[in-house]
Amino acid sequence: MSPTIRRAVIPAAGLGSRLLPLTKATPKEMLPVGDKPVIEHTVRELVESGITDITIVVSGGKSLIQDHFRPNPALVEQLREDGKTAYADAVEEIAELARQGHITYLDQYGPYGNGTPVLNAARTFGDEPVLVLWPDDVFVAEVPRAQQLIRAYEQTGCPVLALMPMDPADSQRYGVPIVKEDLGDGQLRITGLVEKPEPAAAPSSYAAIGGYVITPGIIDELREQTRRWYEHRTGEVYLTDAINAYAATRAVYGQVIKGRWYDTGNPADYLVAQMAFALAHPEYGPVLRGLVAGLDADRAAAPQAETNT
Repeated sequence: MSPTIRRAVIPAAGLGSRLLPLTKATPKEMLPVGDKPVIEHTVRELVESGITDITIVVSGGKSLIQDHFRPNPALVEQLREDGKTAYADAVEEIAELARQGHITYLDQYGPYGNGTPVLNAARTFGDEPVLVLWPDDVFVAEVPRAQQLIRAYEQTGCPVLALMPMDPADSQRYGVPIVKEDLGDGQLRITGLVEKPEPAAAPSSYAAIGGYVITPGIIDELREQTRRWYEHRTGEVYLTDAINAYAATRAVYGQVIKGRWYDTGNPADYLVAQMAFALAHPEYGPVLRGLVAGLDADRAAAPQAETNT
């Protein structure tokens, strides 16, 4: 039986340029979605899925991430002295979350590209499979996305990509898998990815979104890419290129994720995620629905007011 996955990598070294100037001083991973920073959603998903060793790969200016998960006994003590027990418990719970996930941090170094942080962390993997989740993707699902990916790996013993159905018109936004075989229950055998194809050239109606189970063979391909980069100093090192190279001769699978996906990496999608989580909140949801109903009523009354004048 394939081993249970216990390690995960969260690449968190990006600049968040699509969200500037919002991310000029605040890391994009620390922007709130609902009542939690977005990276906390990812960490919670991993811990709930049984991951006990999380590596967050960071760059300069990301100290707020460490600060968020770091214990703060002085703050907790002050809150308890002030009778703010619920707040004190919430602060302690975040530190406990970090302890359960055994979060460690690495500074990113090497070529540009999303394969580099994975390779930075790979020296601790040994022969183990590892999850890679991006911190600007949030999933809401009965079974966490990470757990769905782990289950697919345990069934196949091969690398697995998280997939979602997509509108073919959106193909230029995503990597689109080449599907060789549909095995049922959302599991697909794939032979590679086409990056951002034109709709007419899209090889399937699925999008590869933020989640992977990678194996030592993928790490070997990343090392080879990086070696070539240092020889020629051109381009970037991409995880999808390593997966494509691996899939040319070995089995790779996609798992269609059951749940709702929110991408927070650009302003419009970030606002959608914010609104969705706020509406689902038992306290804030009714307030926001009342606000929207009032705004709709104001808009409906405006033409009538103009007619009367």
